Amino acid sequence: MAEEEEDFRYLIVEPENGGITDLLRFGIFGNKGKGAKFLYGSHPRVIQEELSLVGEDGDHRLVIMVSIIMRKLIKLFGKPLEWTGYLVDFLLNLLSLNRNLLGLIANFLQGKVVIPVRGSATFISTIGHIDGRIDLDPNFDDVFVFQKDDVVREEIKLDAGNRSLMDLSMMASKLAYENANVIKNVMHFVDFYDCWNEYQKERSTQVFIFCDKQKDANLIVISFRGTEPFDADDWITDFDYSWYDIPKLGKIHMGFLEALGLGYRSNPSSFQQLIQTTKNDFDEKETQQDPNKKLFPEMVEMSAYFTVRRKLKSLLKEHTNAKFVVTGHSLGGALAILFPTVLVLHQEEEVLERLLGVHTFGQPRVGNRQLGRYMESRLQERYYRMVYCNDIVPRLPYDNKTFLYKHFGVCLYYNSFFIGQEMEEEPNRNYYGMWYLIPEYVNAVWELVRGMGMGRRYGADYKESWEGIVMRMMGLVIPGISAHAPPNYINSIRLGKLRHVQMSTL
Repeated sequence: MAEEEEDFRYLIVEPENGGITDLLRFGIFGNKGKGAKFLYGSHPRVIQEELSLVGEDGDHRLVIMVSIIMRKLIKLFGKPLEWTGYLVDFLLNLLSLNRNLLGLIANFLQGKVVIPVRGSATFISTIGHIDGRIDLDPNFDDVFVFQKDDVVREEIKLDAGNRSLMDLSMMASKLAYENANVIKNVMHFVDFYDCWNEYQKERSTQVFIFCDKQKDANLIVISFRGTEPFDADDWITDFDYSWYDIPKLGKIHMGFLEALGLGYRSNPSSFQQLIQTTKNDFDEKETQQDPNKKLFPEMVEMSAYFTVRRKLKSLLKEHTNAKFVVTGHSLGGALAILFPTVLVLHQEEEVLERLLGVHTFGQPRVGNRQLGRYMESRLQERYYRMVYCNDIVPRLPYDNKTFLYKHFGVCLYYNSFFIGQEMEEEPNRNYYGMWYLIPEYVNAVWELVRGMGMGRRYGADYKESWEGIVMRMMGLVIPGISAHAPPNYINSIRLGKLRHVQMSTL
C-alpha cells in the first residue's frame, strides 16, 4: 500500500467545494478542517502533509487562499471577460482594416466598411495589435529571413542562447497568439494544432510548427500559445496550485499537464496511465485503433503532447540535419519546458539528442525543486528562461521556503533600461511586499513615458502603437500586467545588454 501511494500522489485545489465563510475561517483563524474542504488528494496523508505546512508557515496558508480567491473571481467574471475579448478583438480589427477611426468614418459614409472575419488571414489578435512586428531584427550578424520565400541572407547559427535564435523564438511565441491563416503567410509553415483539454472540455491549447526551409531544414521551431488576455481558463490555470507527483522526477503543476493533454483531474488515474509508462507502451498506444482499450486512445489522438511529438518525429526523419527549438510566452512557456520534460520521462533519447534549446518568455513556475534539479542535469544549459522587469507571471505560483514551485534553468533578467544579467532567480520573486510597491509604480510611469518616445529614440520599428500605450496605462494600476506584454521581451532582446556574462553573439 505504501509503495502504491508513493507511485500515485496528487493534490487538487477545488475552490467550488467551500464557501466564503470556510475560506475566511481557514485564512484568518487557520482552521485546517475548513481548509481541507478545498483540498482533494490521492490519499488523506497528502492533505495532512499539505495542511501541516499551514501551521509551520503562514505564507503557505496565504498561497492556498490566493489560489482559491483568484480562481473564484476569474470564474465569476469569466463570461464577461470572454465577451469583452470578442468585442475588443472586433473593434481593433474594424479600425485597422478601415485605416483607423477617420478611415472607418469615411468608409461608412461611402458604404465601404470592411467587416472583420474571425479566423481569416487579416484578423489579428489583441497581442498582434499591441506589437505588429513580424520580421526578425536585421541588425544581427547571423540573422535569416523566415518568410515563405527562400531568401536567406545568412543561416542562423544553431547555438542555444544565441541572440538571433532568442529573437526568432520570441517572434514565434508572439505569432502563436494568431490564427493559422495569419501564421501561414509569415513562414515555412508546417501545421497549426487546436488541441483538447479534457478538464476545460474544449480545444484550448494551441501550438504551431515551422521550419527554416521547406527542404533540408536546419531548424524546426515548436511554439506554444500563451495566456490570452481575455481567456478566463488560461488565467485560472496560471493561478492553480494543484500538482501531480511523478516518482524520481518531481511534482508538476497539474493544470499545465492538462493543457498538454496528459490527463485530467476528474479521472486522476489518467495522469498515471498517460505519463508513468514506458516509451514502448506509448508507441503502441499511438498506433492502436481500438477505442475500447483502457489507455485513453482519444486523449493520445487529441492531446498537444502526443500530436506534436508525432509530427516532430516525422519532421526529424524528413530533415536529417535539423535540430529543434521549443518556445512560448507566458503559459506557452510553461508548456514549452514541460514538453521536453515528458520526452525525458518517456526516454525519447533519439529525439532529445536533436533538441537545440528551450526558450521561454515570462513563464510561470511549473514544478518543485526536485524537478528542476533533474531537468537541469538533462538539458545542460539548453534551457533559457527570460524575465522582463516586474512581469507578474514569472512570480506565479507563489514561492517560499516551504512552497513547492521553484524556477530552474538559466534566467536572463532584464530591467526597464534593457540591462540584463544572468541570475538564478529574478528579483522580488513573489511580486509582493511594501518594499517593492513604490518602485513598481514609479517604474510603470517610466515605462509609459519611455513607450511614448521609443520611436524617436530607436527608430520606426520601435514606435509603440496606441494599443501599446493603452497597455502601458494599465500598468499604472497593476504594473506587472503591462510588464508581461511581448513588446518588452522583443525590445530587451534587440536593445538589451547583458552584464558579466559571455553568451554567443551577445
